Amino acid sequence: MTLKDSTQPWLDRFPGLSRLAPETKQVLMDRSSVLNLSEGTMIFGPGKSPENMLFLLEGRVRVQQISETGHEIVLYRIYAGQSCVLTTACLLAYEDYSAEGIAETAVQAVAVPRTVFDDLVAQSKPFRDFVFAAFSKRITDLFRMIDEVAFQRIDVRLADKLLELADSGGRIETTHQKLSVELGTAREVISRQLQEFQRRGWVELTRGNINIIGKQSLIELSQSQA
Repeated sequence: MTLKDSTQPWLDRFPGLSRLAPETKQVLMDRSSVLNLSEGTMIFGPGKSPENMLFLLEGRVRVQQISETGHEIVLYRIYAGQSCVLTTACLLAYEDYSAEGIAETAVQAVAVPRTVFDDLVAQSKPFRDFVFAAFSKRITDLFRMIDEVAFQRIDVRLADKLLELADSGGRIETTHQKLSVELGTAREVISRQLQEFQRRGWVELTRGNINIIGKQSLIELSQSQA
């Protein structure tokens, strides 16, 4: 499926691309294609070479790193209106992926072939500016994540993550293993900390669920290192 006949050009969803020269826009529209992927699809993985630059139109993608020992950490997520910094880095450096991208929901994305990406980076300054602006912002986010993993206390990070994931009723449908992946630590560490939160009366633990019952205490903890 091509996008050149679309009545609502996908370029308009990306402010930096909407300002490109008409001829550059036309190249992107003519040479791009739409990908529709189901939830749980591995979009890319370690050792694979990127063939396209992906621009997400719908859904959410989780990018995670897996160590040789099998430990996982979520590096970042890609949302509608964003591109993937790891794909950008691999395209620019002609390297294979070192992490994996998983569709957390049904996903619709635009795929721009590597040859088109290379030509536009070389020939179009506005396109090049867009690529590097998006790249630098995500790199900043990654450094922030590294700082949190390396220097912030796990109880503070866990409190913040629970508040982020909770629905309006304070309920979180997750497992200790999933939380450990989100926070880049061992499942046992998360389990011990959750048990401590429960002992303090801040959460209630049931199989596959966490209920927040001391929200203000978690808020105060999450802000204690701000």
